[in-house]
Amino acid sequence: MHTATVAHLGAGGFRVVFSAEESTATVPAPGNTAEAAVPEKSGPSPIAPEKYELIWALGAFVVFALLMRLFLFPRLKKGMNARYGKIRSDHETAESTRAAAESEVAEYQSALASVKAEAAGRIDVARQTLETERTARIAEANARIAVRKAAAVAETDAAMAAARQSIEAAVGSVAERATELTLGKRPDPATVQRAVAEAMRSGVNS
Repeated sequence: MHTATVAHLGAGGFRVVFSAEESTATVPAPGNTAEAAVPEKSGPSPIAPEKYELIWALGAFVVFALLMRLFLFPRLKKGMNARYGKIRSDHETAESTRAAAESEVAEYQSALASVKAEAAGRIDVARQTLETERTARIAEANARIAVRKAAAVAETDAAMAAARQSIEAAVGSVAERATELTLGKRPDPATVQRAVAEAMRSGVNS
């Protein structure tokens, strides 16, 4: 059952309050042509929080802060420390691996330089050996050529001497016969041969 309370507001009209619906209404006075304002009931502000809301929010914040301080933050810090340690360990491992690689490269380059130097030395020794052998063989060949040349020259000189003697004998015989025919007597063979030899030598030298 609804109950209503009516209050007279004078020129403003009547105010009616219903207890069941918690609503108010203003009835304009008779004969008033102007529309009377109907005030609304003042209730709780929709912006201002309630006390229980503040308590729940504060409790939730305290619980969250405790969880962060006691459980979440230590785990997060532990995970971050572990990750940082792993990254640092990987970095140190990479540094040591790079240093080892650089050391191996330096050793390889040193060994390569040593091998190149040894190979160059062996090549120089082989070149000198070949040069010595070549010089020796050339000297041997020149010696054999000189011997053969001397023998050929000797044979040629002997052949020329024999041919000269034959020619001198033939020319002497012809000159001796021509002198005998010219003078009517036989000339001295030694004189004729000496004259023919001198004539041939002077002809060869000229």
